Amino acid sequence: MRAVAYFEPQPITAETSLVDIDLPKPEARGRDLLVDVKAISVNPVDTKIRAGVKPEPGTSKVLGWDAAGIVAAVGPEAKFFKPGDEVFYAGAVDRPGTNSEFHLVDERIVGKKPSSLDFGAAAALPLTSITAWEALFDRLHVETPVVGAANAIVIIGGAGGVGSIAIQLARKLTNLTVIATASRPETQAWARDLGAHYVMDHSHPIAAQVEALGIGAPGLVFSTTNSDAHLAEIAALLAPQGRFALIDDPKALDVMLLKRKSISLHWELMFTRALFKTADMEAQHRILNKVSELVDEGTIKTTLADDFGPINAANLKRAHALIESGRAKGKIVLSGFCGG
Repeated sequence: MRAVAYFEPQPITAETSLVDIDLPKPEARGRDLLVDVKAISVNPVDTKIRAGVKPEPGTSKVLGWDAAGIVAAVGPEAKFFKPGDEVFYAGAVDRPGTNSEFHLVDERIVGKKPSSLDFGAAAALPLTSITAWEALFDRLHVETPVVGAANAIVIIGGAGGVGSIAIQLARKLTNLTVIATASRPETQAWARDLGAHYVMDHSHPIAAQVEALGIGAPGLVFSTTNSDAHLAEIAALLAPQGRFALIDDPKALDVMLLKRKSISLHWELMFTRALFKTADMEAQHRILNKVSELVDEGTIKTTLADDFGPINAANLKRAHALIESGRAKGKIVLSGFCGG
């Protein structure tokens, strides 16, 4: 089967940073599904691993943690799906990725593809939807008010893949006032179109902009990018006993800034449940099925922003380069396999 992989961590500009290869078709065992991959999307985690993680000597590494496709075969213990079902999912960080014609995935982290979307639009959703859902409902517990705080959430990096879903979920499924941040006119417009009540420019001090709204100090902040750079502003704008969640990878985080207000800190990594086979791993199956329902009923929409064409090394290199530029909005998808 065709796949795209890398053998050595390299800058995306290197000729062999990603290459087209052939691999044996895998076989479904246990609760695995063998999925005929029809579309994928690209996430910042793809670029980080490609640039910094060395495969085992003599081996290649296939990236990709978003896919939509058709179940080709099921393991003997599978019970949620059957061959022919259309599915979407985000995979597991400790297994081969989705940038291949066929892919194995545990059915407990797979959902039914939204019937109203094509495979490309569906592939844009899983990783970011799970991340946003878990951050909002499992980490920040946004449905439980922070006593004395404004019933509001600040979403930093609202135009990115995760922020784009978080805005929609917070706006449609809660009664929170949604304050998003974005630094360019086109990304600010994107955040507004997704439902943000207010959009701030995070290239300027955020706390003063939030204070100027006159709604009081928000009880919740969800940061998707540059959390270390924004931490002092986050501590300043949050109400006492507020809650702060983040998903990025700051080199250092001065959490003492949070102590005076007793602000709680919550990390979100959507791979945790699959990585540790947690007792509630099946929650991601339910989350994706709920997201699918919300899409099909028109409550939320795909965050697909760019379609880069067939799945091959050349097109994936273009996608990685755009993500690394910091100028992407929404999600980049690729659909179908084609020779390099």
